[in-house]
Amino acid sequence: MTNQELWQAVLAQVQLNISQANFATWFKNTEISSQKEGLAIVSVPNLFVKEWLENKYNKPILKILHGLNEGIKGIEYVVGKAGLKVVNKPILTLPEETNQLEFLELKVNKETNLNPRYVFDSFIVGPFNELPHAAAIAVSKDPGSVYNPLFIYGGVGLGKTHLLQAIGNEVVKNFAKKKVKYLSTEKFASEVVNAIKNHEMESFKVKYRAMDVLIIDDVQFLAGKEKTQEEFFHIFNVLYEANKQIILSSDRPPKAIQSLAERLRSRFEGGMTADIGIPDFETRVAILKAKAQMKGADFNEEVYEFIANSIQRNIRELEGALNRLIVYQKINGQQPDVEVAKNLLKNLLSSPAKLITSRKIIQTVAEFYDLKEKDILMSSRKKEIVRPRQIAMYLLREELKSSFPFIGRRFNGKDHTTAIHSYRKILNEVARDKKLEEEIGLIKERVLSS
Repeated sequence: MTNQELWQAVLAQVQLNISQANFATWFKNTEISSQKEGLAIVSVPNLFVKEWLENKYNKPILKILHGLNEGIKGIEYVVGKAGLKVVNKPILTLPEETNQLEFLELKVNKETNLNPRYVFDSFIVGPFNELPHAAAIAVSKDPGSVYNPLFIYGGVGLGKTHLLQAIGNEVVKNFAKKKVKYLSTEKFASEVVNAIKNHEMESFKVKYRAMDVLIIDDVQFLAGKEKTQEEFFHIFNVLYEANKQIILSSDRPPKAIQSLAERLRSRFEGGMTADIGIPDFETRVAILKAKAQMKGADFNEEVYEFIANSIQRNIRELEGALNRLIVYQKINGQQPDVEVAKNLLKNLLSSPAKLITSRKIIQTVAEFYDLKEKDILMSSRKKEIVRPRQIAMYLLREELKSSFPFIGRRFNGKDHTTAIHSYRKILNEVARDKKLEEEIGLIKERVLSS
């Protein structure tokens, strides 16, 4: 493998694990210029990028490089005028593009912030996402009239962003005059801060109130940002009353977002709320086949089934595994069999089984509800603390089979009867409250993946 091919393979994997903006910022105009004594020399455009890659990305880059070439033991970053060179046969071919290094991120529409590769045609539908997909299609055909707001939630890497941007792209295609804007909650909050700082709140409000379709990703990050919540609330009302479409996503349902103003929560729940679950085996295989086809590759059925059986909870991880096999196929000119796949993916699949502990459960519940661990353990009677504490006790009993006296002791020496009451209360509510069941399911996913 040439240095150029090696670096393209690295970029292909890095791109899956960081944001589009970060990838375009830190990896444009970089390349492996040479190798010496187990050291990969990576040329970067300036000192700022050099320091950032050394401090923030060196470890994952080295892990990928070593996985592709075991002879590489370290990386040295040097400032130079190296640029990305186009090769005649790129390692990977992405949909609608001719070369992996054309940086799809830079093709993001500057006005809408939409990435053109996120379309409904490339979104694989299965039992786990039928409802949000159907709602998204309906909204894209008649924005502002049905399912407003549309609130889609689910775990990391399950396709929420793809679905949101597909709606935006479809609206842009079919309604040329409509103003569409997609952005993350963190970006929105940053704009609020800058508008306040620069005394530009009025122009900020005018800009967002003029939107016909406003798409906000990861609204769980509104929690605790009071000024941002206030401004979003007013923008939401103006758009809603004018029958403008609002589309939101989160990693949890609205009622599970702690430190969210009740007036916002009620508006989030006022339209269509749909969750994306974990894809079943058949859907995972279909996803792998579709993504392989888009990238000009194909594998035998056993390889697809091996990957689908090995990676079950995250579509991004499925794609990462697939990319490793595509790189192998392009370089060696032959299809990997299951044994080769096992070897290529051993770093992804050989991580030891994660130990679930009482502390991990308590920490995860606290993080999920935007609390600190000590908040849950303290003897507070506040509703926003009592409820998460009861759920944590329920999970300790349900997942670890902990005794009630042990659970009581874990919570600053509470009596075992408190643990019994909490467990039975949540157990009974889960049986009749579908939303609570989904909420606890999301927490379990986090415990298993953390």
